[in-house]
Amino acid sequence: MYAVHDVDALLLLAIAISSKRRPAELAEIIAANDLIHGSVSLKSELTAGFKNLSSHGLIVQVDNGYTLTPVGLTLMSTGRKKADNEERLHGLKAAISAYKLKSDHPVIQLTDEQMAAAMHEHEASKALTGKNLLVPKPKPVVDAKRPLRRKPMPARRKF
Repeated sequence: MYAVHDVDALLLLAIAISSKRRPAELAEIIAANDLIHGSVSLKSELTAGFKNLSSHGLIVQVDNGYTLTPVGLTLMSTGRKKADNEERLHGLKAAISAYKLKSDHPVIQLTDEQMAAAMHEHEASKALTGKNLLVPKPKPVVDAKRPLRRKPMPARRKF
Protein backbone atom coordinates (compact mmCIF):
# COMPACT_ATOMS: atom_id res chain seq x y z
CA MET A 1 0.00 0.00 0.00
CA TYR A 2 1.18 3.50 -0.85
CA ALA A 3 1.38 5.89 2.08
CA VAL A 4 -0.29 9.17 1.07
CA HIS A 5 1.58 12.17 2.44
CA ASP A 6 0.11 15.63 2.93
CA VAL A 7 2.53 17.10 0.42
CA ASP A 8 1.22 14.74 -2.29
CA ALA A 9 -2.32 16.09 -2.03
CA LEU A 10 -1.00 19.65 -1.74
CA LEU A 11 1.20 19.23 -4.80
CA LEU A 12 -1.60 17.66 -6.83
CA LEU A 13 -3.91 20.57 -5.98
CA ALA A 14 -1.17 23.13 -6.75
CA ILE A 15 -0.52 21.56 -10.16
CA ALA A 16 -4.26 21.53 -10.89
CA ILE A 17 -4.55 25.23 -10.07
CA SER A 18 -1.46 26.35 -11.95
CA SER A 19 -1.89 24.21 -15.09
CA LYS A 20 -5.41 25.07 -16.18
CA ARG A 21 -4.61 26.21 -19.73
CA ARG A 22 -1.06 24.96 -20.30
CA PRO A 23 1.53 22.88 -18.46
CA ALA A 24 2.80 24.82 -15.46
CA GLU A 25 6.43 25.63 -14.84
CA LEU A 26 8.00 24.76 -11.51
CA ALA A 27 7.90 28.35 -10.21
CA GLU A 28 4.16 28.56 -10.97
CA ILE A 29 3.53 25.35 -9.05
CA ILE A 30 5.46 26.72 -6.08
CA ALA A 31 3.41 29.95 -6.26
CA ALA A 32 0.19 27.91 -6.18
CA ASN A 33 1.58 25.90 -3.26
CA ASP A 34 2.24 29.16 -1.44
CA LEU A 35 -1.29 30.35 -2.19
CA ILE A 36 -2.95 27.17 -0.92
CA HIS A 37 -0.79 26.41 2.09
CA GLY A 38 0.30 29.89 3.10
CA SER A 39 3.96 28.91 2.85
CA VAL A 40 6.20 26.97 0.51
CA SER A 41 6.89 23.35 1.41
CA LEU A 42 10.43 22.08 1.85
CA LYS A 43 12.52 21.28 -1.22
CA SER A 44 12.96 17.66 -0.19
CA GLU A 45 9.22 17.18 0.39
CA LEU A 46 8.33 18.69 -2.98
CA THR A 47 10.94 16.59 -4.77
CA ALA A 48 9.61 13.43 -3.11
CA GLY A 49 6.05 14.48 -3.97
CA PHE A 50 6.93 14.90 -7.65
CA LYS A 51 8.58 11.48 -7.60
CA ASN A 52 5.60 9.79 -5.89
CA LEU A 53 2.89 11.36 -8.02
CA SER A 54 4.69 10.80 -11.31
CA SER A 55 5.59 7.19 -10.51
CA HIS A 56 1.90 6.44 -9.92
CA GLY A 57 0.76 8.17 -13.10
CA LEU A 58 -0.99 11.22 -11.60
CA ILE A 59 1.28 13.91 -13.08
CA VAL A 60 3.40 14.03 -16.21
CA GLN A 61 6.12 16.31 -17.55
CA VAL A 62 5.35 18.05 -20.85
CA ASP A 63 8.34 19.95 -22.26
CA ASN A 64 9.39 22.27 -19.40
CA GLY A 65 6.05 22.13 -17.61
CA TYR A 66 4.02 19.73 -15.51
CA THR A 67 0.36 18.81 -15.81
CA LEU A 68 -2.16 16.30 -14.50
CA THR A 69 -2.84 13.05 -16.32
CA PRO A 70 -6.44 12.02 -17.03
CA VAL A 71 -6.32 9.89 -13.87
CA GLY A 72 -5.19 12.91 -11.86
CA LEU A 73 -8.00 14.98 -13.33
CA THR A 74 -10.59 12.40 -12.27
CA LEU A 75 -9.20 12.46 -8.73
CA MET A 76 -9.47 16.26 -8.71
CA SER A 77 -13.12 16.15 -9.71
CA THR A 78 -14.18 14.02 -6.73
CA GLY A 79 -14.67 16.87 -4.22
CA ARG A 80 -17.18 19.67 -3.87
CA LYS A 81 -16.66 22.70 -6.08
CA LYS A 82 -17.29 25.25 -3.32
CA ALA A 83 -15.05 23.58 -0.73
CA ASP A 84 -12.26 25.55 0.92
CA ASN A 85 -8.62 24.53 0.56
CA GLU A 86 -8.46 22.46 3.77
CA GLU A 87 -11.56 20.49 2.81
CA ARG A 88 -10.22 19.95 -0.72
CA LEU A 89 -6.91 18.68 0.64
CA HIS A 90 -8.61 16.21 2.98
CA GLY A 91 -10.91 14.98 0.22
CA LEU A 92 -8.05 14.72 -2.24
CA LYS A 93 -5.92 12.79 0.23
CA ALA A 94 -8.82 10.37 0.80
CA ALA A 95 -9.34 10.00 -2.96
CA ILE A 96 -5.65 9.25 -3.53
CA SER A 97 -5.61 6.65 -0.76
CA ALA A 98 -8.79 4.99 -2.10
CA TYR A 99 -7.51 4.86 -5.67
CA LYS A 100 -5.55 1.77 -6.76
CA LEU A 101 -2.31 3.34 -7.91
CA LYS A 102 -0.21 1.78 -10.64
CA SER A 103 3.54 2.24 -10.47
CA ASP A 104 4.72 1.60 -14.03
CA HIS A 105 5.00 5.22 -15.18
CA PRO A 106 8.08 7.37 -15.87
CA VAL A 107 9.40 9.09 -12.76
CA ILE A 108 10.08 12.83 -12.68
CA GLN A 109 13.48 13.37 -11.07
CA LEU A 110 14.02 16.93 -9.90
CA THR A 111 17.32 18.09 -8.49
CA ASP A 112 17.74 20.36 -5.49
CA GLU A 113 19.25 23.00 -7.79
CA GLN A 114 16.11 23.08 -9.98
CA MET A 115 13.87 23.34 -6.93
CA ALA A 116 16.03 26.07 -5.33
CA ALA A 117 16.06 28.07 -8.57
CA ALA A 118 12.26 27.84 -8.83
CA MET A 119 11.85 28.93 -5.20
CA HIS A 120 14.14 31.92 -5.76
CA GLU A 121 12.18 32.82 -8.89
CA HIS A 122 8.95 32.68 -6.90
CA GLU A 123 10.37 34.89 -4.14
CA ALA A 124 11.61 37.37 -6.73
CA SER A 125 8.19 37.48 -8.40
CA LYS A 126 6.54 38.23 -5.04
CA ALA A 127 8.79 41.26 -4.63
CA LEU A 128 7.87 42.74 -8.01
CA THR A 129 5.19 45.40 -8.16
CA GLY A 130 3.48 43.73 -11.11
CA LYS A 131 0.20 41.90 -10.79
CA ASN A 132 0.59 38.30 -9.65
CA LEU A 133 -2.67 36.38 -9.78
CA LEU A 134 -1.43 33.55 -7.56
CA VAL A 135 -0.92 35.77 -4.52
CA PRO A 136 -3.90 36.22 -2.19
CA LYS A 137 -5.48 39.65 -2.14
CA PRO A 138 -5.34 41.59 1.13
CA LYS A 139 -8.67 41.87 2.91
CA PRO A 140 -10.02 45.37 3.59
CA VAL A 141 -9.82 46.62 7.15
CA VAL A 142 -13.25 46.98 8.77
CA ASP A 143 -13.68 49.50 11.55
CA ALA A 144 -14.93 47.68 14.66
CA LYS A 145 -16.75 50.75 15.98
CA ARG A 146 -18.78 51.30 12.85
CA PRO A 147 -19.74 48.07 11.14
CA LEU A 148 -20.84 48.26 7.55
CA ARG A 149 -24.36 49.64 7.33
CA ARG A 150 -26.66 50.35 4.48
CA LYS A 151 -28.00 53.81 3.86
CA PRO A 152 -31.55 54.31 5.07
CA MET A 153 -34.28 54.57 2.51
CA PRO A 154 -35.22 58.19 1.69
CA ALA A 155 -38.41 59.52 3.18
CA ARG A 156 -41.47 59.39 1.01
CA ARG A 157 -42.45 62.70 -0.47
CA LYS A 158 -45.98 63.94 -0.09
CA PHE A 159 -47.40 65.95 -2.91
